Amino acid sequence: MGSQQKDATSSSSCFSHFCSSALRAKTLNPSFGRATSGGDGLIRRLGILDLLLLGVGASIGAGIFVVTGTVARDAGPGVTISFILAGASCVLNALCYAELASRFPAVVGGAYLYAYTAFNEITAFLVFMQLMLDYHIGAASIARSLASYVATFFELIPALKGNIPAWIGHGGEEFFGGTLSINILAPILLALLTIVLCRGVGESSAVNSFMTATKIVIVIFVIIAGAFEVDVDNWSPFAPNGFKEILTGATVVFFAYVGFDAVANSAEESKRPQRDLPIGILGSLLICVALYIGVCLVITGMVPYNLLGEDAPLAEAFTSKGLKYVSILISIAAVAGLTTTLLVGLYVQSRLYLGLGRDGLLPSLFAKVHPKRHTPIHSQIWVGIIAAVLGGLFNVHILSHILSVGSLTGYSVVAACVVTLRWKNKTGNQASSKCMSTWCEGVICIVTVACCGFATGVLYRYGASFIFMIVAVVIAILACAALCYRQAYSDPPGFSCPVVPIVPSVCIFFNIFLFAQLHYEAWIRFVILSVISVGIYAFYGQYHANPSSDETIIYHMAPEEDAH
Repeated sequence: MGSQQKDATSSSSCFSHFCSSALRAKTLNPSFGRATSGGDGLIRRLGILDLLLLGVGASIGAGIFVVTGTVARDAGPGVTISFILAGASCVLNALCYAELASRFPAVVGGAYLYAYTAFNEITAFLVFMQLMLDYHIGAASIARSLASYVATFFELIPALKGNIPAWIGHGGEEFFGGTLSINILAPILLALLTIVLCRGVGESSAVNSFMTATKIVIVIFVIIAGAFEVDVDNWSPFAPNGFKEILTGATVVFFAYVGFDAVANSAEESKRPQRDLPIGILGSLLICVALYIGVCLVITGMVPYNLLGEDAPLAEAFTSKGLKYVSILISIAAVAGLTTTLLVGLYVQSRLYLGLGRDGLLPSLFAKVHPKRHTPIHSQIWVGIIAAVLGGLFNVHILSHILSVGSLTGYSVVAACVVTLRWKNKTGNQASSKCMSTWCEGVICIVTVACCGFATGVLYRYGASFIFMIVAVVIAILACAALCYRQAYSDPPGFSCPVVPIVPSVCIFFNIFLFAQLHYEAWIRFVILSVISVGIYAFYGQYHANPSSDETIIYHMAPEEDAH
């Protein structure tokens, strides 16, 4: 009997410890916004131009030459509207990111950090795990695509044409019914980029800036060259399959803009983060929107939408017009685009691991920064190894339908953080019972908006009656109204997202609406990974986490600023 009571007491104590740890929030010292010189921290080298090119490099890959054409086959010339709608949605998400990046300008972590501060430890860890799986699979997949392009360039050498085996670069040599797919070139390319990133943010930024600038110049040239081949008759009918296909196209091309959050993750390495981060986030996204719209108008004006190719529609369109040299430029831009997307993706992953290592949610090895290079070399090498294993041994392209879960959930959490941090400040000084009541009411409203977004997405996906979708939208509007009139909001320091809480609520609704459009296996992945994440946190994170560990972080000024 005594043994049973002891076991029950022990179980109760473990559960109590888990709850108290999981619900801890991170409090940042305001002085962290000030950088100092000296120490072994990251170094501030990135200016506005670097951040803009970082965001564009992360967002625009080979997809600009493929996605535009494939979606246009269904949406017709209306694919331009699809990109505008998706771009508008991403701009709203970017406004939320910009506010939080300005609010916490000196600390690495991005969405993970924001969730840790606005909500609690377990939510932050779940956001990290969902984002990280997206990044790992995405990096491996991009590495394979890049390997295929590089192999194609090697085949321009007469002696190598047709003699490069599949296991070196093209796809991969499959074994055990496709379970294993060996590719040698992808890990080699990942190793080279990892070495560049380990050398320092200055070197990696220089490579990214050169490759991204090359890509932008080629895309602009492609748009100008294609404009002279446009036949306006090809734009009629503008929406041959109706507005629904345009909206469906918007849900697909939304992911072509994903990447601007990379700027937020460079907070510790930005020269003037409170000013430059919002400019970098919003500016890079607007550049991407303009380039995508230009490519859409050109490709649908050059060739009738129903005649566009599947694999390389833009290149094929120029070839059909006798402009084969432009097709070669497009291939070069595709290689540059894949390289920069992969480079920035690896960079972002290492900074997220660095943040968790500092907070104790991962082993302290990930928190170590090289004293001379000022880069988290252990985190960077780990990220490179994971991507190399996935890219070298598995056909990661078949996992593409479970991607984007992390991005959509991360964006939704960031939008929710904007709301909670705004009204948290005004309720914090009230009585605890009143504060809890206000907090719970606000969280319930946010969750209601998210649930309505998912319900609307599922109803839309399976062709349910329009009336049911209207009901879900109305409920979401009422929940948003409750957020407006039942909460008090303060103005944050630095950049301010406009029309809070309406803009963040729209972000959450549309992000979860898109989540509902993903393959059902993506939903399963979300649930399984969440369970695994809770298990990892229960066995390791809750016992080692130290939310206040960032008190020992020392921030670097860039050398040229030290002179001032």
